[in-house]
Amino acid sequence: MRPLYLAAAVKPWESHDTRLIAVTVLGIAIVVLLIVLAKMHPFLALLVGSAFVGLASGVSLGKIVSNFEAGVGSTLQEVGLLIALGAMLGKLLADSGGADRIIDALLSRAPRAAVPWATALVAIVIGIPMFFEIGLVLLLPVVVLVTQRSGLRLMRVAIPALAGLSVLHGLIPPHPGPLIAIGAVHAQLGTTLALGLLVAVPTVVVCGPLLAILVARWVPVDAPARAGGIDTDAARSRSEDVSRPPSFPVTLLTILFPVVLMLLKALADIIWTDAKHPPTARTVLDFIGEPLVAMTLAVLLAMVTFGYAVGFRGTQVSSRIAASVAPVAAVILIVGAGGGFKQTLIGAGVGDSVAKFANDAHLSVLVLGYLIAVALRLATGSATVATITAAGIVAPLASGLSPTHTALLALAIGAGSLFLSHVNDAGFWLVKESFGLTVGQTFKSWSVMETAVSLVGFGFVMLLSAVT
Repeated sequence: MRPLYLAAAVKPWESHDTRLIAVTVLGIAIVVLLIVLAKMHPFLALLVGSAFVGLASGVSLGKIVSNFEAGVGSTLQEVGLLIALGAMLGKLLADSGGADRIIDALLSRAPRAAVPWATALVAIVIGIPMFFEIGLVLLLPVVVLVTQRSGLRLMRVAIPALAGLSVLHGLIPPHPGPLIAIGAVHAQLGTTLALGLLVAVPTVVVCGPLLAILVARWVPVDAPARAGGIDTDAARSRSEDVSRPPSFPVTLLTILFPVVLMLLKALADIIWTDAKHPPTARTVLDFIGEPLVAMTLAVLLAMVTFGYAVGFRGTQVSSRIAASVAPVAAVILIVGAGGGFKQTLIGAGVGDSVAKFANDAHLSVLVLGYLIAVALRLATGSATVATITAAGIVAPLASGLSPTHTALLALAIGAGSLFLSHVNDAGFWLVKESFGLTVGQTFKSWSVMETAVSLVGFGFVMLLSAVT
């Protein structure tokens, strides 16, 4: 196993490094102030922050532009397409009634004590192809209805659902954050996915059903009659065009299809190790297991299972796919600008300065990646921006790691990006308004859960690093 600490050959700290770190902190502060105080769109704020970092660090004007463009391009060349494909899959899943089918199958026969665990399982299944925000909107009426029918406190049901969605959003591909971290540190997708599942499952258990017992005592509220403006009695009605909803096995197969393809790719890489002369089976599995191919095939499958098979006509399937893309356009822009900001920092030499600091401090690369992501999460409120920027900063340090520990570095960054959601995070306000909570109650429930997810997830990452 290669060492988890940097080599002593790294150049010593200089005054220029101090300047770069100061510029980085100021650049992040500018982005935060523009978003929080000036209410500027994050895309524009990241553009302004990138320009400041480039100018203040002494990078030539032409290089400032090219660095930003390169960062946007490298980030969106695959992640942007995956975001759009995930939105398409999620839209078809919701409109076909497939989401209802999963919810009913997993929750209808669960005894009262098992309801929080079943809810966490539903969130994990629903959260595989969906963004956190989309998954929350979909599960919101379900959480309220299940709470009302079971007689449990709201937080006993809500926290497991939120934990399942949050953990997948931060740790498991094909979500954009994990994919960005994997690409930046050059980790193997299959290895990261396998290790991510090992981290995600116990993290959801600890921070979902178990933590919910305590949170329900701290925030003893019942389910609201109307959540986030949604009439919970009517919210789960599927599209009127559905004549025969998909069955539970078909729905589950469609949702898990892209994950299975990516796992098969990882398995093929383990079985057939000769990269120069791979057999045809490995070549095929490597191709279909690429995230872009896997998600494209999943959407094509969903067009049949969640589209034509349920009674949609061709124009209705097309209109739903078109409608799914518009809401994520802003997300794609923000992700791209975050990649540009990351590349601006790298082009200015911030990554090398961080490497020197880590060498002098003798910090584990995993700890460093986690702490940088935590700092960026606290500053910007965005898990995606924290992941993009932290991964870009520590990417030069990953070259000395084994494939396993490179994957763990990507997971450590993902865990750090989930730390302490607060008032500068849109998710904080979404949860508050959705469940009718006060700001204080949101801190004691949602913020506590996010912090627990981050700490517990990172703890399992470090545990795996010690035994692999």
